[in-house]
Amino acid sequence: MSTVDRDTSTSTTYQGYYSWQLHLKGLFYGPGCVKTALPELLKTLGITRALVLTSKSVLFKTDTARRVEEILRTCNAYGTTFHQIQQHSPISDILAASKVLEENGCDGIVSVGGGSCIDAAKTLLYLYQQEKGGNMLNQIAIPTTLSAAEYQMGAGYTNNEGQKVAVSSPNLIPGGIILDAEMTLGTPERLWLSTGIKSLDHAVEDLYRNHVTPPVKILGYHAISEYFKYLPMTKKDPSSVLVRQKLQLASWMSLWPMKLEKYVALGISHSVGHKIGAGYGIPHGITSCLTLSPSVALQARVGTQENKEFVAAALKYIDEPSTGTVDGDILKFSSRIDGLVRDLGLHSTLSEYNVPRGDLPAIAAHALGGEGHVSFGEVLKMLEDMW
Repeated sequence: MSTVDRDTSTSTTYQGYYSWQLHLKGLFYGPGCVKTALPELLKTLGITRALVLTSKSVLFKTDTARRVEEILRTCNAYGTTFHQIQQHSPISDILAASKVLEENGCDGIVSVGGGSCIDAAKTLLYLYQQEKGGNMLNQIAIPTTLSAAEYQMGAGYTNNEGQKVAVSSPNLIPGGIILDAEMTLGTPERLWLSTGIKSLDHAVEDLYRNHVTPPVKILGYHAISEYFKYLPMTKKDPSSVLVRQKLQLASWMSLWPMKLEKYVALGISHSVGHKIGAGYGIPHGITSCLTLSPSVALQARVGTQENKEFVAAALKYIDEPSTGTVDGDILKFSSRIDGLVRDLGLHSTLSEYNVPRGDLPAIAAHALGGEGHVSFGEVLKMLEDMW
């Protein structure tokens, strides 16, 4: 039975609702656009004194944050800079940044960095609004990686027990986003490439994620195609700003903003990734390098027929012929993802990151969450193969 012939009364794809996150007031993209985009967004959002939220490496190993500071000074909108955000957004860093924001009278945040900085800004604004009341302050996100955190209404952070937890609100979508590929030139190669796989993970998991509209899935297919084409190219020539800009646009397409009831992990790859990332200090991008290929292969066993067909169709977008069966195509696509990870020099194992084999059952149990159609045994086997 073809997809179009199937009874849609039980379909999660061919009936539903779509709305843009209206909190986003402007997204600018293009090499060098930060010089004009940032002043315009400051005016649009009414930010008069900005906290630059970044990491130590971005501030001291690249000129990206300094360039942002200079633009803010020119606009008479520079407050101060907090540069202690570490990977996985520890709550201690966020609370320290919140204190700096208040002490300096800042009325908005310009985040400069990867997903940890952007999520830290969202969490800070959420907790600050909960404590102080009133309208939530705005964030302008200037991403330097491909993690795509700027398009989500939720934010993940690490609590004092080392667990990854989340806050969620439609107002956490940044009020402004600037995709300027020149701002990514100082990003370390492994971080740039691995967050590309994280973004690929978004596009792929949306193919078997419930309540994702068909046009968004089509955007995901194009993002998948772009990643398979341009990630090897950016590895070969890291200085190509044009290739980097195309990858930033693919990142946008991989996680197209949608109005959701609540923030949830996209699928089993992200669910497992959240558990192994914060718990064992594995970077965001590397978690997807570990989990995506086996999670796709798992769909051949556990996915609905409709979702299987969406995943299998990805082959034609990476110029691969069909095997002749849906399950065969899913496994082939999984193999091609694994091949891409290896070609980029990003293959690793859980044991390399000192994840004890004895911890795998607990990780599997905690990762199941809303993945009711996936059994504990299947997730545990996936983890054992990753170890």
